[in-house]
Amino acid sequence: MFELAPYAVSESGSRGRRLPESRPINRSEFARDRDRIIHSTAFRRLEYKTQVFVNHEGDLFRTRLTHSIEVAQIARSIARALRLNDELVEAIALAHDLGHTPFGHAGQEALDECMRDFGGFEHNLQSLRIVDRLEERYGAFDGLNLMYETREGILKHRPRGAEPELGDLVRRFTENLRPSLEAQVCNLADEIAYNNHDVDDGLRSGLLTIDGLMPVDLFARHAHKVSSEFPGLGERRLIHETVRRMIGAQVADLLAESERQILAAGVATLEDVHHAPMLIGFSSAMKTANTELKRYLFQNLYRHPRVIVMTEKAAKIIRDLFTGFMAEPARLPEQQQKMAASDKARTIADYIAGMTDRYAIREHARLNGIPHADANILWEQVGHGY
Repeated sequence: MFELAPYAVSESGSRGRRLPESRPINRSEFARDRDRIIHSTAFRRLEYKTQVFVNHEGDLFRTRLTHSIEVAQIARSIARALRLNDELVEAIALAHDLGHTPFGHAGQEALDECMRDFGGFEHNLQSLRIVDRLEERYGAFDGLNLMYETREGILKHRPRGAEPELGDLVRRFTENLRPSLEAQVCNLADEIAYNNHDVDDGLRSGLLTIDGLMPVDLFARHAHKVSSEFPGLGERRLIHETVRRMIGAQVADLLAESERQILAAGVATLEDVHHAPMLIGFSSAMKTANTELKRYLFQNLYRHPRVIVMTEKAAKIIRDLFTGFMAEPARLPEQQQKMAASDKARTIADYIAGMTDRYAIREHARLNGIPHADANILWEQVGHGY
């Protein structure tokens, strides 16, 4: 590994694992975390979970899996440029969406609503539940037994009602401390990835158009440059080249501003990072440009009538599954039935959150007595007869 900055997370300074293990051979502890995440069941399920468009609606739209890989690539590049621990960054990035429900944010909001009287549902906390408890791969422990710093990076927000079980992991929230720079990098890499790739998917779907995006400065600036450099370039390649440059511009801005902030704060150790303001961020000009882009995507993509229809169907499926299993837990798989005896609502939430889009569609049909069919057909029938 290249030489880390003195304020980066190092293996020697790590707070370790909850359960001690022998050191890995021929790889670092954080590389072991990354590898455990990649081999987990929850990570494989991300291939069939919605980013914006329901998985079966098109083979080339992004899923939670491809999004996570793209976040990891962007975050790793930023981390290396800042001399941060890129293996830790990669582990956090690959794990950050493990707890997402089927059907993206629509599914999460519906499940949170269902769980309102039972502690709520939040996907970052669910990601932590997966790596701490729900994965079943090892004989010696539940979950993946990840390093403290990886787990801290996964937990972006202060959890509601789960603080006692998380122990020292919530110290930074109770004492108003900042996370590691590696965790901060992952947060911003996530934003860069989903904003720019939602532009790509929105254009591919036909819900957005190049002309419609021209009032957005960040898009227009790079689209004009690409058109000038490559006259007559086909639309598909124009889009790819423009989005690529948008990402490059944001990464370059983030690196320059973050280096400036780190230098200005005078941080010399990881403990300094915890007590400093957030140090990874964009310049004020890029923040303004990103805000404009996010506002455009919200109004023209996420609130598009076609996406709203998907959102309403997704929410109905999640609500129906939750209420159906709560009313008749005997319809759960045998393992979940046993677990539901001690905490029915949370067990059902875990089960639903772990579903892929198409599995949730088929379970919804099963609970409604609909014969097994292709997920595309079942999806079209939701809200029209069942």
